[in-house]
Amino acid sequence: MNSIYQQALGTDFEKLHPKIQERFGFNSSDQIASIGKGIMHHVWYGPVYTLPFLYLGTWRNIMFPQKGKNIPFSIENFAYQDTFGRETVTWIRTYQFPNRERRFDATMVYSQKRGRIVDYLGTHQHLAVDIEMSVAGNGGIRIRSGEQRFYEGMLGFKFPMLFSGEAEVCEWYDDQEGKFKISVVVSNKVWGRLFGYEGSFDVEYISVKSKRDIPQNVLPLREEIRE
Repeated sequence: MNSIYQQALGTDFEKLHPKIQERFGFNSSDQIASIGKGIMHHVWYGPVYTLPFLYLGTWRNIMFPQKGKNIPFSIENFAYQDTFGRETVTWIRTYQFPNRERRFDATMVYSQKRGRIVDYLGTHQHLAVDIEMSVAGNGGIRIRSGEQRFYEGMLGFKFPMLFSGEAEVCEWYDDQEGKFKISVVVSNKVWGRLFGYEGSFDVEYISVKSKRDIPQNVLPLREEIRE
């Protein structure tokens, strides 16, 4: 079985750096997880008027009004099949700021209907975001967010981008430093740059025999079937 990222990129997956292929190439049947630990060299947010967006994001571990330099962080990627039988990968980023811990939670699936990755943001999968993936010039993987949809109970609608952000992400492997690197910028077409970070990290692959071995605190509290 191909990983959800292999499905999204098709033959372009082979153009990725071998370390990036390894990190994005596993699925639930491989019985492994990728645990990254490193330093966010710079975590920032935009002007004061962007703070309402960020405070709103803390409600479900999506964004947060915090900034700093050289912040220890971890990123946990577990592959499993959710209750609807979809191959799923967790993206749990935890930042250890001096005064408090912050998290950014997401889970990704490959949508056959949409022909792309769908990224569910937050602890309750309220926001479903279309993801465009491509290979960066440095052999990394480039991720751009697109249309967003909000789901809760019987409610479902396209989320107005005026009140949200569009993310541009690049993750790559630096051969000289022997580390993974990541750069993220979240912006709004009206309000400008909202939030972002740059960091580097090492990765350890651990054994995961079944979904029961996945820590409960990295799994979403609610799963959404609508993509």
